[in-house]
Amino acid sequence: MLTAESRRRAVVAMSGGVDSSVAAGLLQEQGYDVVGVTLQLYDHGVATGRSGTCCAGRDIADARRVAAALGIPHYVLDYEQRFRTAVIDDFAATYEAGETPVPCVRCNQRIKFRDLMEVARDLNADFLATGHYVQRIEGSHGPELHAAADPSRDQSYFLFTTTHEQLAFLRFPIGGMLKSETRAHARRFGLSVAEKADSQDICFVPSGDYAAVVRKLRPAAEQAGEIVHIDGRVLGRHKGVVHFTVGQRHGLGLGGGAPLHVLRLEADTRRVIVGPRAALAVSTFTVREFNWLSTPPARPLRAAVKVRSMRPPAGATLHPLPEGHVRVELDVAELGVAPGQACVAFDGARVVGGGWIEKQPELAVAPGALAASA
Repeated sequence: MLTAESRRRAVVAMSGGVDSSVAAGLLQEQGYDVVGVTLQLYDHGVATGRSGTCCAGRDIADARRVAAALGIPHYVLDYEQRFRTAVIDDFAATYEAGETPVPCVRCNQRIKFRDLMEVARDLNADFLATGHYVQRIEGSHGPELHAAADPSRDQSYFLFTTTHEQLAFLRFPIGGMLKSETRAHARRFGLSVAEKADSQDICFVPSGDYAAVVRKLRPAAEQAGEIVHIDGRVLGRHKGVVHFTVGQRHGLGLGGGAPLHVLRLEADTRRVIVGPRAALAVSTFTVREFNWLSTPPARPLRAAVKVRSMRPPAGATLHPLPEGHVRVELDVAELGVAPGQACVAFDGARVVGGGWIEKQPELAVAPGALAASA
């Protein structure tokens, strides 16, 4: 039996939601000395009052109530300035560059799995636990990152930047559960968040108006420009590239005619290139800042890749390139491969690694695409 002196300490990142709350409860039940830590990441005067945002004032209050119910110490740390620099500014800069960001990945990479890990070590913790739906499995060469047991809740796409050192120190207590099981544990623990809805929005954009955030930080991103067909015709004007993403069909303001999709954003010239759906097909692209969670291969590697979080994995061959780049060759062309989004590679359920999709030198138009638009 564990004594007070021998109990291992677990720091739990508590967002105020049911998942991290149950992670804390389960670890306490297993005999760990649990310490809850919540990060204040954004101006609560802006975010408070809307449910479904992970960093709003209500969520900090919920985390505090859960900690009190479990009888564990709880700390709130002000990381607002760090979050602004590492995540929000990057979000705006990415949109200004004509790419589509994934701020949750940057938050995990630059705040939760870096700064919060330092806090956990300062508290003499044996590990840092989160409420993510992923699994940490011991492999023949050390811990591996695997998809969650529940595919509908899997968050492994958002954790591809995790390093080997970080994974050794991380634990994911609910990664092997269904959401219904998590809520059942919350009810068993008598937690007030047992029926709390899942967060949906990006925490610092509670209204869902991404353009408003970018406009405030990068006014140039809202400069007007031309909407140009892939065949060179100028079809109209737009109010800023920040309002568009690759693959988008609605909101182009072009009226009737054949359906058109955003194919490419040219931030330098402020042009939005549009065309038929078939022209979205991409079979080869490059990825930057690729983080290998397995040993980097010396030759091309077969894998299944996801080019968006909700897209099913697709067969591909990865070609390692110098300076952290990888060329991805898809077995079957994907529609709407968007620069700025993550490309994450899997070997079965195991995360092989991932990186950021780069802008391609030129559009690869699928055969017959222009004819289809006639």
